Amino acid sequence: MSAYDKINAYAPELTALRRDFHAHPELGLEEVRTAAIVAEKLRGWGIEVHEGVGRTGVVGVLRKGSGTLAVGLRADMDCLPMEEQTNLAYRSTASGRMHACGHDGHTTMLLGAAKYLAEHGDFDGTVNFIFQPGEEGIGGALAMLEDGLFERFPCDAIYALHNRPNLPIGEFAITPGPSAAGGAFFDITVTGRGAHGARPEASVDPVLVAAHITAALQSVVARNVPPADTAVLSVTRITGGDAYNVIPQSAVLSGTARAFRPEVMTLMEEGMKRIARGVAEGFGASAEVDFRVIFAPLINDAAETTVIADAAASLVGESNVDRAKPPGMGSEDFSFMMEKVPGAYIQVGNGESAQLHNPAYDFNDACTPYGAAVLAAVAERRLAKA
Repeated sequence: MSAYDKINAYAPELTALRRDFHAHPELGLEEVRTAAIVAEKLRGWGIEVHEGVGRTGVVGVLRKGSGTLAVGLRADMDCLPMEEQTNLAYRSTASGRMHACGHDGHTTMLLGAAKYLAEHGDFDGTVNFIFQPGEEGIGGALAMLEDGLFERFPCDAIYALHNRPNLPIGEFAITPGPSAAGGAFFDITVTGRGAHGARPEASVDPVLVAAHITAALQSVVARNVPPADTAVLSVTRITGGDAYNVIPQSAVLSGTARAFRPEVMTLMEEGMKRIARGVAEGFGASAEVDFRVIFAPLINDAAETTVIADAAASLVGESNVDRAKPPGMGSEDFSFMMEKVPGAYIQVGNGESAQLHNPAYDFNDACTPYGAAVLAAVAERRLAKA
């Protein structure tokens, strides 16, 4: 029997576990309940457990044989701060919190891999099961690294995955080299002069200024970034004012910037600051830009990409593994771990579903055994007995 067949036998248990995580989502660095369940499950399977790594992270350590090599398998645990809009029996019980990115499924997949490797794993060395908090721009990967993740749990290679909506169940996809963009969050605070809404001539309207800055920022990518580079700059929020008849004193526009090269990220930051300040001054206002790099570009190591793609092909056949998926502009803070240790990050099909970060999204439990199996299989391949 393959790893998939054995893990699929756990499907009812894993499905119940995943749906429990879904019903009780926790924000980044607040995953106390989730982490406690993870630790309890790992201990029950005879795996050494370390809690509180990077605040709410958990690391399980499983050793077999006398091999000196070690691999890390990582999953993220946090939810998003958004309201769920489904009628699922196991929908979120927490107002304003939702597993809209499938981290409930990723955690369950890694638990499935851990159970299989503890009970049936055929390898020689050490597997570190890394359950990471705070992936959604909260700094969870850096928190674990600052807490000595790889000094305490050395790894020769690391692997992770993410579900992909509308990629069929039982299929995988991976991008050699640059796979996910580096990402920054920004806030631009515009300060004007407040006044009565009926007397705009007495004001310097920061809402108007913010609107003009938003439009002008679209020129940063279109007219500053070389066409050979890929970049995205999106204003996703403008806030200002509390009343219908008051022109506020200030307004804030926020959003995200993405690029595959640090030099392009720097270029965008400089362009945003120049435009925001210049436009604001033209209206008699001022603007301050807070630009924060949250994610490094995720670069798949060539050798480790082959290892995990081969592991996937051994489970589902070569025709069901896309080894040349185009890179995406989404970001992933597993990239910070991959800056320290060579690794690879693969996509697993979630079937037909709403997109990630959508209030109607739901992780497909049918893909759990596939994700768990590829994590288990890559550990067995990388730590194969001599």
